[in-house]
Amino acid sequence: MKLILGNKNYSSWSLRGWLAVKQSGLPFEEITVPLYGDDWDERKKEHDEIAPSSGKVPVLWDGDAVVWDSIAIIEYLADKVGRDRFWPKADDARAMARSMVAEMHSSYLALRGECPMNIRRRVEGHKISDAAKADIVRILTLWAEARARFGKGGPFLFGTFSAADIIYAPVVSRFITYGIGVPGFALAYMEAVWDHEWLKAWIAAAESEDWVIEQFEAEPAAK
Repeated sequence: MKLILGNKNYSSWSLRGWLAVKQSGLPFEEITVPLYGDDWDERKKEHDEIAPSSGKVPVLWDGDAVVWDSIAIIEYLADKVGRDRFWPKADDARAMARSMVAEMHSSYLALRGECPMNIRRRVEGHKISDAAKADIVRILTLWAEARARFGKGGPFLFGTFSAADIIYAPVVSRFITYGIGVPGFALAYMEAVWDHEWLKAWIAAAESEDWVIEQFEAEPAAK
């Protein structure tokens, strides 16, 4: 398999796709396509591997099969290696995990816009809008419910590392970058994610990248 990724420091959806393939346990090759440079439009045309996704990453190739979109990648891999590798076994836990993943995929636009992922950066006194604050409260509420109801088997949202943690890992990164204050249970969860061996490997790679995307280094304004 081949996984087409963007810059590890900035690309939240690439992180999700990469974690999904790591969770599958299947061997794969990484191909990084630097995002948003002056020649980005030309680069997209040159890389046949990202053409099916209209130039978006991540893209997973498995022989002639091509999958783009992080949730689609999770589901494709779950079909190959078994649903239980990604999702809780119990119906009630799996129902909540799927709903949380879908909500992350479609929501929290204020938080995403005002706190773009930037693993190398630390921002003090970051100002966010009421809409972004509402996104944060909603996320923390979901984390609290998942941990209280289904988290007794380990430090992650549903105990063991799952698709839910894959999808919310970039949120953990955002909270760290922008110094978002969280209650103790959330801090413990964030530390578990940040200390996971796969996250450590991704962080190390992000910190060693030479690329800088200026639009993600400027101070985002609260709206």
